[in-house]
Amino acid sequence: MVEILVVEDDVNIRKIICFYLKKEGFRILEAATGKEAISILRSQRIDLIVLDIMLPEMDGWELCRNLREYSDTPVLMVTAKGETADKLKGFQIGADDYIVKPFDPLELVARVKALLRRVRITSSKTVQIGDITIDANSYTVSIGGQIMKMPPKEFELLFQLASYPGQIFTRNELIERIWGVDYEGEERTVDVHINRLRQRFAPLTDSFQIITVRGLGYRLDVTS
Repeated sequence: MVEILVVEDDVNIRKIICFYLKKEGFRILEAATGKEAISILRSQRIDLIVLDIMLPEMDGWELCRNLREYSDTPVLMVTAKGETADKLKGFQIGADDYIVKPFDPLELVARVKALLRRVRITSSKTVQIGDITIDANSYTVSIGGQIMKMPPKEFELLFQLASYPGQIFTRNELIERIWGVDYEGEERTVDVHINRLRQRFAPLTDSFQIITVRGLGYRLDVTS
């Protein structure tokens, strides 16, 4: 059974989140503070964390930052902070998705399920978008049964974006994930590789688009 840790100090909001997640068959553990959450994480196997930012003793940002030092457990941040800068900060410290209060509980459930699907993608190392299969085991892309081999960095960039459709990645995030934190080249290399991906796939499929988000970075949108 999937085990989800809900970290929220507002007892009413926590009860609502837990109620809807339990209806979906998930096993739920609860914490009201960051320190309680850490205690649970040290003793339990957790598949996903629903994490409020404004917590007593240790806020959600600090908890997420500490977690990323030893775990890649997916984190869905739930918060009243809806500014773009706050969302970007959450993603930069390791959050996987972000939902703003007040929220529709059904949307939260949908986002939880989407994150769990991403975990399965990571473990299987394949992504399916329409008629396209992106296979990280062989570094190949299959379009309608036709196999395409790609330069490694182009493939890794496509796989990263396709694993999180709709999520914005800054250029710095993409450089760190694809080229590594020690990369000393130009940031523009991301733009060059994005343009190559567009030129490569535009004539072959309309299943996705790589969108430039001005001033922020890039995201991949599934279109069919």
